[in-house]
Amino acid sequence: MNAFVSRINDGLHAPNSPPGASGVSIGEYLIRRLQEYGVRDVFGIPGDYVLAFYAMLEKSPLRLIGCTREDCAGFAADAYARLNGIGAVCVTYCVGGLSLCNAVACAYAEKSPVVVVSGSPGMRERFNNPLLHHRVKDFHTQAEVFRKLCAAEAELNDPQTALREIDRVLDAVVRRRRPGYLELPRDLVNVVPEGIHIPFFKELQSDPETLAEAVAEAARRIAASQRPIIIAGVEIHRFGLQNKLLEFAEGAGIAIVATMLGKSVIGEEHPLFAGIYEGGLGVEEVTRFVEESDCVVLLGEFMTDINMGIFTANLPPAHCIYATSEVLRISHHHFQGVLLKDFLQGLVDANLKTPPRTMPPRADAAYKNFSLRPDEPITIRRLILRLNQSLDETVVIIADPGDALFASSELVIPRQTDFMSPAYYTSMGFAVPAALGAMVARPDLRPVVLVGDGAFQMTGMELSTIAMHGFSPIVIVLDNRGYGTERMLHRGDHRFNDVHPWAYHKLPEVLAAGRGYDIRTEGDFDRALEAAFADRSGFSLLHVHLAEDDFSNTLERMTKLLSRRVG
Repeated sequence: MNAFVSRINDGLHAPNSPPGASGVSIGEYLIRRLQEYGVRDVFGIPGDYVLAFYAMLEKSPLRLIGCTREDCAGFAADAYARLNGIGAVCVTYCVGGLSLCNAVACAYAEKSPVVVVSGSPGMRERFNNPLLHHRVKDFHTQAEVFRKLCAAEAELNDPQTALREIDRVLDAVVRRRRPGYLELPRDLVNVVPEGIHIPFFKELQSDPETLAEAVAEAARRIAASQRPIIIAGVEIHRFGLQNKLLEFAEGAGIAIVATMLGKSVIGEEHPLFAGIYEGGLGVEEVTRFVEESDCVVLLGEFMTDINMGIFTANLPPAHCIYATSEVLRISHHHFQGVLLKDFLQGLVDANLKTPPRTMPPRADAAYKNFSLRPDEPITIRRLILRLNQSLDETVVIIADPGDALFASSELVIPRQTDFMSPAYYTSMGFAVPAALGAMVARPDLRPVVLVGDGAFQMTGMELSTIAMHGFSPIVIVLDNRGYGTERMLHRGDHRFNDVHPWAYHKLPEVLAAGRGYDIRTEGDFDRALEAAFADRSGFSLLHVHLAEDDFSNTLERMTKLLSRRVG
């Protein structure tokens, strides 16, 4: 099979890109190119090695969003990128950059296009190898770390190559939907390279013969099937293919399931949406519906342990068509050089029709039949049912890992791309900073954050930045006084899973902003939720007291599978 067709285009990468750049400093060029790619806001924390670039940013059309911690800035930029198509974070050397590593690793693992810009010591400062502050080992250490975490990286140490390196890294970020790293010495920010630079990018195109053969084989298999199913994954989000997916599914009459990382890939009230597929973790009827299929079309799907129900998924390769941005496999046949978007378009153009199937029971029946028990203690299962009644197209759900994530899998998201969680990398502390990033990227969407008390204690004080900007997310802290998922996985009287209790509902007093609610019963939650949705003056923090042994249906199924592996 032939590889991708590749060609270099000059000055064509982004809309309105200039025909060439001359008389522009390295810092100015970087800002210009970020704008052309769609960045409107930059998250971060300043420091002495990046102050010159920060001063330039402040005078530019880009808005600076200062955060409380570098990892929070990274999570915010990640969420911003998931909604906007690209994000950016800017920090100082090593103490800033290395603090950012976990958030960038999350973005890489889950294909979120975040541009990392780090200041560094000036080139003139490096003579005779001095022990400058923030330095670790040598002047290349931080760049070497980010080389492992990013799709592309560059140290902009040479003015004659700096602009071309900026183009190369930004091109890789957008093309691969993964982070890129740019390190800018502070004494080169205002340096103007000699000559005229022509922006470029490397365009990938599918090999036409390979594409035609792959689509033909896939179409034959789908047309011959009686019980096909589509499993839609996170790359459908990342590459903006949601509408194209729907065009294919609706035209062919094929039901769609999503996995946790791809949740809300289509609106979950759509008649073709069959539920969340999680292998042995999932709802039995949905699992059976998928695994009884004779043709499984996996589009943009990551075959991770969480997505595949701790590898309990029963999807024989002989029945599968597996297409991502990196792999195309039809049964046991591998095809090289086919882009996911082209393959999906080919399936649309094939005008396939498949037999109708009886769908599994709809998940929305449970919350539509929900009846409040005002005086009963609140539980996570009942909380999810009540919350589901308040969801509409103005809301984006952001769930932190843990039972916040597992419980939220049972929510029915009414519109596509309105659910966000690091469901593969599962780094705790994502959700509150992500709410900041989401509101900066999409002020029209209101985040409803589900976060455990342990995760909130890691990054929850990013509410300070949220308060500074007058944003109004609804943050629901699930307080079971510790790490509930770990308690379920490793049962016994272990105190290492406990966290010190906070009066979370009183944090608005500390921050002089927002409003807090102390919640112990279903009636408390109902009243607080109504008040929070009606109040756009600032953030609302709902402190929900749960029993230590309370857990969601999904977590119960997961712990039965995992508890044997963790001792």
